[in-house]
Amino acid sequence: MSAEFDPNAIQGNIVRGYGIHHVRYLMLEVTDRKAAREFLVASLNGENPNVPIIQRETEWEENPEVCFNISLTFPGLQALGVSKKNLATFPIEFRDGMASRALKIGDFGDSAPTKWAPPFDEPDRIHLIASIYSDSEEHLDKVQTQVAEAFNILGTRDGRDLAKSKVVFGYVDSISQPKFKGIHDKSQNKNDELLDPLGTILLGYPTRMEGVYFGIPSPSELGFNGSFNAFRVLSQDASGFENFLTEAAEFLLKHPNLKDVLPPGGARQVGKGFSRKTALREIVAAQIVGRWRNGVPYELSPDTMEPDPKVSLTNFDYNRNSRCPVGAHMRRCNPRGGPIVQRVANLTRRIVRRGMSYGPDFDPKNPDDRERGLLGNFLGANLGAQFEAVMYDWLNLGLQHPDITGSNDPLLGANSVDTSWFDMTTRTGGKIRLHGLPRFVVCRGGAYTFLPSIAAINYLSQLKN
Repeated sequence: MSAEFDPNAIQGNIVRGYGIHHVRYLMLEVTDRKAAREFLVASLNGENPNVPIIQRETEWEENPEVCFNISLTFPGLQALGVSKKNLATFPIEFRDGMASRALKIGDFGDSAPTKWAPPFDEPDRIHLIASIYSDSEEHLDKVQTQVAEAFNILGTRDGRDLAKSKVVFGYVDSISQPKFKGIHDKSQNKNDELLDPLGTILLGYPTRMEGVYFGIPSPSELGFNGSFNAFRVLSQDASGFENFLTEAAEFLLKHPNLKDVLPPGGARQVGKGFSRKTALREIVAAQIVGRWRNGVPYELSPDTMEPDPKVSLTNFDYNRNSRCPVGAHMRRCNPRGGPIVQRVANLTRRIVRRGMSYGPDFDPKNPDDRERGLLGNFLGANLGAQFEAVMYDWLNLGLQHPDITGSNDPLLGANSVDTSWFDMTTRTGGKIRLHGLPRFVVCRGGAYTFLPSIAAINYLSQLKN
């Protein structure tokens, strides 16, 4: 199926973000099917002042005061009364659920579902995940109270943007996102990458693979214009990351090929006022991710985080002579047009990322072990071909390039101190291998969800069984 896109037919925050700096997620259980369906009716027609209205894609130009949206798990579709026949048309990854797919996406050890925080330790009870975006605590509380009238709230998670659009590890985030033809997103004005087809994120539209459409669940009013999401609560070990950078810098200071990484006098070029050790820490950080922490791509500026003249943050590519390591996090997850084993797959696994940090701020000068991390949404039209393929093939096995096969992503990968490694590049075309990377990111919970279109929400609200 293909049709002309109607932005009013889908929920907001899918093809473009809200630009609101606080979010609250509600993990919901359907205990009264009739009440849940009535809530969905009211959330669409806006006639009940005690029910929040579903935010559509077309209803805002400036940041709204509050935005409310819903997504459903497979048990949630069952709880609302979708027939077995139609449930069977959903992809197997979604029907299985994230917890059942844990080994495939690297959720073992400390990330295993048996160690997930409540309510994610009872995945069959999570039927919906609702999101409330607002910069007002009063709005967050009000909508939560309204939702509680129709659903059992199993748990909540609050997130917020950190200062200067950074994440816990200190990097500027969300620079490179898919940009869709016909979608005006002011946050993407400086993004000069290739346009992605709508089939990257929505069901029923062409994908980047010629002649390929991802399957649409039945009936069409339920599946068309829908999207899938991997919702993840990711604990990020900022203290451990900073400690590793220090250890790596000390290793490099003693390495016989140090001058190939940082020549004498090169510290001042890396960053203003840097010592050799500080500069080496930031070089390691930049190579691990593929960007300097201020967002400058390592590919375009491998010797300094402050290039003059400035460089594009999005318009670049990789090649066989790239200084950006092939194992860098950013390059593993999005190889752009660079050389990989499956050349046809380069741009086919693009994922929309919507995320905010949780927990207290982290001060590298006064480190602590309090839990903090990311509430991440990884959206696409097919969980298996996009999210799981990236997590399994590229991020945790390195199957896209023989030089990294058998290694894990240095930042997000399921690393073990005893077996992990990462190859840094040098100015002379050589490599220096770092060992002993711990696991910096641990999953604390999550769920695969389906983001229904407006027509699909109406369909669910009208079910009779």
